Formats: sequence, structure tokens, C-alpha cells
Amino acid sequence: MPAETRALTDTVVAVTGASTGIGAASARLLLEAGAKVAVQARHRDALDALGSEFGADAVLVVAGDVQDPASAHDLVAQAVEQFGRLDSMIANAGIGMYGGILDASDEDLRTMMRTNVEGTVWAVRAAVAQFRRTSSGAGDIVVVSSVAGLSGGADEAVYAATKFAQVGLAGALDREVRAEGIRVSTICPAGVETEFAIGAGRTAGDPAMADYLRPEDVAHAIVAVLQQPRRVRTTQWQMWSMGQGS
Repeated sequence: MPAETRALTDTVVAVTGASTGIGAASARLLLEAGAKVAVQARHRDALDALGSEFGADAVLVVAGDVQDPASAHDLVAQAVEQFGRLDSMIANAGIGMYGGILDASDEDLRTMMRTNVEGTVWAVRAAVAQFRRTSSGAGDIVVVSSVAGLSGGADEAVYAATKFAQVGLAGALDREVRAEGIRVSTICPAGVETEFAIGAGRTAGDPAMADYLRPEDVAHAIVAVLQQPRRVRTTQWQMWSMGQGS
């Protein structure tokens, strides 16, 4: 018997951190599946290229910094204005810094915490508020976290703390909104070959990166979560490449 999946044609999905890496790969895969996608990042250049390729009928570009709660509300409001509704929020924006607990500046750590934790909270709040305005109240929230949010390693203490916060937020929110028909999922990949994964304190020539996941691997997991029938929820999806340890 063939697996039951939901078509994403004409569904409306918002993606934060969509200019590169997992966000860009997810936006592209969603568009190829027929979804309407509202993409957000601080810089418009890569987003505008996506809009030019797929057209204004399918792509909405919204510049914004997730550290500002107004950016999340703006993303959702513009998506609803352009496409008529919001079905899913992919809270993907994030940054990584690696090194000992004293290596980074206070300001750099504050920026990482505000981006990874507060940025996720603002995106989630804006999405839930919009879902509750609709007659069905249903929707999907996918938080892109990390296996570092399950077990942190040396030289990533503060980064791991931000990822633990995302996992905790999503788990608690699932219990809060599940009865309303809102599904909350967390994607927890190991290292992914992106500029983000290199981060401060790592270089692209690091041999370990040869075994990293690809952005498209994670994007396929995100799309698979959204394609599950509404009676099914995926609370946490952990991912490693075959060459990565668990």
C-alpha cells in the first residue's frame, strides 16, 4: 500500500534564514513541490534571485532580522496579504560560534543568543497568532535546531545552550497547541555543510566537514514533515550522515 502524503501545492510556507544553507534549500524544495513561499533574511540579494527564478506568484521576499520581533510579524502579515493565509512556519534562522567559553566577545554571544533563541520565539509566536485567527486553527511549525540541542560538545557551550532552548521551546509548545491542530516539529541535524556550520572558530578545510550532511538532506526532512497526513505529528527528527558519530 503506497504511503499516504499530503500535497503541498498552493500551501503557504514562511521560511526564516532563507538566503543560504538549509533555509535556501528548503525554500527551493517547497517551491518545486508547488508551495507558495515567503522567505526572509537580513540581505535581499539571494532572496531576490529566488523570486526572479520562480516568480512573484510563488515567492514573497521580506527582508528582516529575526532579532527584531517586528520582523516576524511583518513576515507573517505580508505572507497573508500576498497569499491569503499561512499554513506553515519554518523557524530556521540561526548562527553558530565555536570556541571556549571565554573566547567570544559578550556582544557576539548576545547576538547568537538573540538570533537563535529570541528569533525562534518571535517566529513561533507570530505563526501561532496567525493560525488562531483562522477558522481551522491548524498549522505547522518546524524549528530547525541541532543535535547540539540534545547533547552539547566541547567548545560549543553557548551555542548548545541556544539549541537546547529551541528543543525545549518546541517540546513545550507541542503540548500547548496540539489540541488546536497545530503541529510542532524539531529537526535536529548533526553538522551540515554550510557557511553557518563553519562558524567562527572553524574553517572550510576542516577534514570533518567531508562527512557533513548537505543542506538538501535537511530540506527533504522538513518537507517530509509537512507532507505527513494531519493525523500524524513528528515531534523530533534527528539526522546524521553515515560518516558522523551519534
